[in-house]
Amino acid sequence: MKKKILINFPLILFMLFFEVSCQKSQEAESSARPDKQDSLLSSSQERIGEGTGGPHRRRHGRGWSLEEWGAVRLSEREKEVVKIETVRVESREIKNLVTANGKIVAPIDRMAVINYPFPARVNEIIVKVGEWVEKGSPLLTLQSEEAGKSRAEFFRALADLELAQANFERQKKLYERGAGAQKDYLAAEAELKVARANLEAAEKKLHLLGFSEKEVQQMIVSHQINPIVTVYSPIRGRVVEIKVIPGESVDQSKDIMTILDPRLLWVDAEIFEKDLARIKLAQKVEITVPAFPEKVFYGKVSYIGDILKEDTRTVTVRTEVDNSGMLLKPGMFASLRIQLNGDRPVLAVPAAAVCDHLGEKFVFVVRDDEFQPRKVLLGASQDGFYEVISGLQEGEMVATRGSFQLKSKLLSEVLKESIHD
Repeated sequence: MKKKILINFPLILFMLFFEVSCQKSQEAESSARPDKQDSLLSSSQERIGEGTGGPHRRRHGRGWSLEEWGAVRLSEREKEVVKIETVRVESREIKNLVTANGKIVAPIDRMAVINYPFPARVNEIIVKVGEWVEKGSPLLTLQSEEAGKSRAEFFRALADLELAQANFERQKKLYERGAGAQKDYLAAEAELKVARANLEAAEKKLHLLGFSEKEVQQMIVSHQINPIVTVYSPIRGRVVEIKVIPGESVDQSKDIMTILDPRLLWVDAEIFEKDLARIKLAQKVEITVPAFPEKVFYGKVSYIGDILKEDTRTVTVRTEVDNSGMLLKPGMFASLRIQLNGDRPVLAVPAAAVCDHLGEKFVFVVRDDEFQPRKVLLGASQDGFYEVISGLQEGEMVATRGSFQLKSKLLSEVLKESIHD
């Protein structure tokens, strides 16, 4: 039995060679006799192959159209030689992925760089590197000459307002009694408005220097001129860097410290233009880093860039990743796998069932005692299975083991009909 199988394959190779030779001869003859070419093509297109095991099809161009191939039938003897195994087309989880490389960065809304807008000297550093701070927590104190001047200006403006208020009330009473001139009353009213404006400007400058509303109210009560300014944290986070020491001079160009909330980070990756159409917001992303090669971090696509980089033909895609374990660090390189279809199951067939013909993929669908070639469009592959995008329905049976022999028989019958044509 095995010897017969070995003899059949050389015969098939010979017939393939013979068919190619015939095609070349026919093309040469057709080019020499163009007047008969159309009639020969029309005649071959109308012919339908018949007989036991013969595929029913029409001639299409210079080859056979996959959609027009008929079913393959095996004789009882062939069934004994070719052991066919079938499998039901079912849904299973296959992750359709786009891979990319990226870099972990800190979210701009979760990071704060602390500096001071006026010349000052570091008086005391209250926090330490690695310490968690709340929004509004004191970070350090500065000794600022500008702060002392601004406090003095605020007290002077406060005193001017009190004087203007008293003068206005006195002129108002005199004017209402008829004992005072109207111009004096109007002048007092104008002075009061100017005094209020000056006080408001002085208070805003104090806020600009870093004084809180509570501290300003305390100044009004205490009337103390103190050049010490306390700097507070604008966000909740962790002190990741301190760049100054006590006694050091700082100004608006000097970064004092950095606060970061690292519990949520970004991973920026460059996605090629050809893959961009498949990337959507909220798609799940698997992230790995060299520091923890066995651990997988999970995130979601949160931003797709609007500008294509012409030199690399890529677009920046940002992923938000949970970092509650504090293992990921900004600056790390990362590998990303973007899941295009999420966790939903997809229709799948074993790789053993898939055949190829001139770049087209097809499978043999089992119908009674026939094996019908069916063109399929495949997607992602995983664990020996292909995602079926189109061409099959759930529950259909396809041939796995023996599909190569079915293809060989199909092509041999195509060759026979081609020779007759």
